[in-house]
Amino acid sequence: MRVLALLLATLAVGLLAIGITLYLSWQLEGSGAAINAAGSLRMRTYRMALTLEHYASTRDPQLNTRLRAEDSDFRQTLELLRKGDPGRPLYLPDTPAVRQRFAEIEQDYARLSRHWFLPVEAGQPLQDWQAFRTDADQFVDRINDLVLSIEQLNTRRTLWLRSSQMFLVAMAVAGAFGQIYLMFLLIFRPLERLRGGISRMTEKDFTVRLPVESRDEFGEVQHSFNRMADRLEEAYGSLALRVEEKTAELNAQNGELSLLYDVVAFVNRPQTSQNLCQGVLERLLAWFGADAGSVRVIDPLKQSAWLMTSVGLPESLQEAEICRRHEGCHCAPARKGEVVIVQMLPHPGQASSICAEAGFQQVSAFPISAGDNHLGVITLHFADKRVVSERETQLLTTLGQHLGIALDNLRLAARDKELAVSEERNLMAQGLHDSIAQGLSFLNLQVQMLDDSLKRNATSEAQEIVPLLRAGVTESYEDVRELLLNFRTRLQEGDLPGSMQTVIDKFRKQTGIATSLKLTGQGRPLLADQQLQLLFILQEALSNVRKHSQATLVEVTLHNDTPLELMIRDNGRGFDEVEMARRAERHVGLNIMRERAERLGAQLDLINDKGVSVVLTMQRAVVTQGEGANV
Repeated sequence: MRVLALLLATLAVGLLAIGITLYLSWQLEGSGAAINAAGSLRMRTYRMALTLEHYASTRDPQLNTRLRAEDSDFRQTLELLRKGDPGRPLYLPDTPAVRQRFAEIEQDYARLSRHWFLPVEAGQPLQDWQAFRTDADQFVDRINDLVLSIEQLNTRRTLWLRSSQMFLVAMAVAGAFGQIYLMFLLIFRPLERLRGGISRMTEKDFTVRLPVESRDEFGEVQHSFNRMADRLEEAYGSLALRVEEKTAELNAQNGELSLLYDVVAFVNRPQTSQNLCQGVLERLLAWFGADAGSVRVIDPLKQSAWLMTSVGLPESLQEAEICRRHEGCHCAPARKGEVVIVQMLPHPGQASSICAEAGFQQVSAFPISAGDNHLGVITLHFADKRVVSERETQLLTTLGQHLGIALDNLRLAARDKELAVSEERNLMAQGLHDSIAQGLSFLNLQVQMLDDSLKRNATSEAQEIVPLLRAGVTESYEDVRELLLNFRTRLQEGDLPGSMQTVIDKFRKQTGIATSLKLTGQGRPLLADQQLQLLFILQEALSNVRKHSQATLVEVTLHNDTPLELMIRDNGRGFDEVEMARRAERHVGLNIMRERAERLGAQLDLINDKGVSVVLTMQRAVVTQGEGANV
């Protein structure tokens, strides 16, 4: 603000001096024009005097007219000097002496006009020419006095103008030096101090402070710099401690992330639940520095917790009855997601717990959960008291959730396997019941008839029954071989064409029927279970060809595209569609193929035209990497 005020004051003084100079110049210009106009009055006076002298000697009337014109010009010049002309500019100086002399000139001219010009204008003769010349000379002297007074005034104003110009020059020089000094004093010196302070602070000298000598902007900057230096000194003093704290915190977080990634990678490996719990427990013991630990899984039906694995746990705790009762042990989490930390500190009159008797002072327990299901609990036993932070508590909860999800996935995978085995066994049971059981029932009936014929000595009837028995035994034998083949069928990854060729080769050797395999298309891979169901449908269709078709040629075509199509076509005798519809429930093989097609989400059609064509049509399913095999 001080610099701004100084600049404004300097500007005001400079503008004032310039205004005075302009005013004086304007005054001088107007006075100079007035001197010229007043000087012209002398010329006009002498001109009128010559005109009167000529008139006095000649009495020419035209001179009268010229005299009136000269009188008019003289009066206009007087009027111009009286009022002035701002446009030129032209005006008399407004001083008493000048105005007095100008008034005397106007009065003398009025007297001269009455005494000399009016008679001449009236045509009267000029009485005394010498007296007029005397009056004219006196009148010119008065005009000279007026011009002289204006010139003297202009001389003084010229001196003032020069003085103001010299003052402007002096003020410009003084102002320049003054501004330079003030700029140095008010700006450059504070900036230099500020630069020096910043330079010292750059060299980590946080003790530097700037003197606050004013309350202007630079004073505020210096004060702010000092406050900044105070804070930097304080911050730098505690920087090492904070860096150490942050480094320790980051190391702890990195360690926790490393533990979390390690546990997540471990629980996603294919392994048994025992190994899964053992590996997670060992990692937790190593990380938290626990002296012992255990993993117990909850039986939801019996509401009991069974020990899955333990490390360093005394036998007394492993077999303790209270630890088997879920929510009966004081260190078991009462709610999902709750971490329990129990201090085993003895209190007067209170019986010690079995954990305290085993030498543990602290037990930390956290749940094993999968979604809303509480699956078990992990306990960490410490011989000494250990503080578990909130972040570690969250880590324990997260690890318990990952272990719970892994255990639940193992349970679901085992259940899926059991369901798949149960469904396959159900299909095999249907095959045993509806094919072999019927054959055995037929053989039993034929044996009874043979026994009856032998008792009646009906040898001819017995001889007719024996071929039937032999054919029934042969058919049952073939059925058993096919079922055993289905049981033994295994599909290697990416080997569906090879497995289909193996089935076809066995069929050709058993029956002697010419059989071919044709593969087309380059579609996406199928799941392993889908490929196995396709192989079972092929086996069942070939079995039906052997039993019923009396064919000599079989063509198998697999078109691997969208949709996928499997066709087994023979040149046999076909079937009676009316009889087929009537005995639909007794066609075990066809029902099994349709059940397998439903499991694939496919459509199974029978075409009875110059033989039988079994056509399976299936839309392609989306597979994940590693689950399917190329056809």
